Amino acid sequence: MRRLPDKQLPDEHRRPRSAASRLRNIPPSVFGTISAVRARTGAINLGQGYPDDEGPAHVVEAFAEALRSGRNQYAPMRGDPDLLRAIARHQESYYGLGVDPGSEIVVTTGASEAIAAALLGLIEPGDEVAVPEPHYEAYAAGLELVGAVRRPVPLAAPDFRLDEQALRAAVTDRTVAIIFNNPHNPTGRVFSPAELDVLARVAQEHDLLVIADEVYEHITFDGRAHIPLATLPGMRERTLTISGSAKSFAFTGWKVGWASGPEPLVSAVLSTKLWLTSTTNAPAQSAIAVALTEDTDYLDRLGADLQQRRDLLRDGLDAAGLPAFVAEGAYYTLTDVGALGWDDALQFCLALPERAGVIAVPVNGFYDGGRGRHMVRWACCRDRSLIEDGMKRLRAARLER
Repeated sequence: MRRLPDKQLPDEHRRPRSAASRLRNIPPSVFGTISAVRARTGAINLGQGYPDDEGPAHVVEAFAEALRSGRNQYAPMRGDPDLLRAIARHQESYYGLGVDPGSEIVVTTGASEAIAAALLGLIEPGDEVAVPEPHYEAYAAGLELVGAVRRPVPLAAPDFRLDEQALRAAVTDRTVAIIFNNPHNPTGRVFSPAELDVLARVAQEHDLLVIADEVYEHITFDGRAHIPLATLPGMRERTLTISGSAKSFAFTGWKVGWASGPEPLVSAVLSTKLWLTSTTNAPAQSAIAVALTEDTDYLDRLGADLQQRRDLLRDGLDAAGLPAFVAEGAYYTLTDVGALGWDDALQFCLALPERAGVIAVPVNGFYDGGRGRHMVRWACCRDRSLIEDGMKRLRAARLER
């Protein structure tokens, strides 16, 4: 007897649908797990990277004014022209990078969409992509969705330096790209000029594309300067630079990011974005154009303010028996909980809300093959009083296994 197609069968005889096979090797995001724990326990969240600050007040007013003035319909697919010009001015004024706002920039719905669109638009199934690890978990998920092969480049504790030998070992004749995050999530590294030269040399020798995730570009500590990879000799033509407003201006909920670089690379991102979100929040784009144009002082103060919070967090972790690796930039610092008897950072983080009333993020999922099982991420972007309260709770808690 011929079986009817499912759509012609009565409901009770239809086969249950399941997720597509491309999702099978992508584990659930650790952030979903941690958010559920936070909602259940009400613990202080010192692990996730969303700031307590609200960004410049007049930029919020610019958003409201955009709503009132009728910027409530679709924005141009490439991006609001005012924002495109503001991004181009930013790249020129901070880094001396000349970028054509009409062809070498695309606005995306957050930097996460820029990453996904870059991978979908530029990487073929079966291609190999080198990724320094630990790495932001969206890189691994995006490569799985594309059907590409991830080639990890270990950044070894305690200094998490980019090692030339490790990078070269990860590159084969099937490698087409490197995903490079600087300043780095989750280690807090700001890579040195020497390390960037190594990466540039390897990329040029092997004719590799570099997807440079620089969303923390304005958050560096102790006098360090962010050096965009595209500014190095021979790198502009092979580098797609990704950034956004979430970390620079503390508007994480607005989801305004962008990608810039050579026209062929940006066009691939735009062509993919058209079938993802088509266009990005119009009034938010208008407001971020104001932020980039009028708030350079805010950007220049950002690192110094967060450096004070980094020190507060680091000193508190040390006092609680959780010695922290020194963060050089971004929001994060790492601790190793292995010495406390924990062989799995996830289990430590799941126990922590009950023991101390504090949330941290395990970085197991930021590594391949079980590496980094002892590492826990802490964020310095929270309010000072919350950091102080969290550190007090940690000092009073029993943290040993």
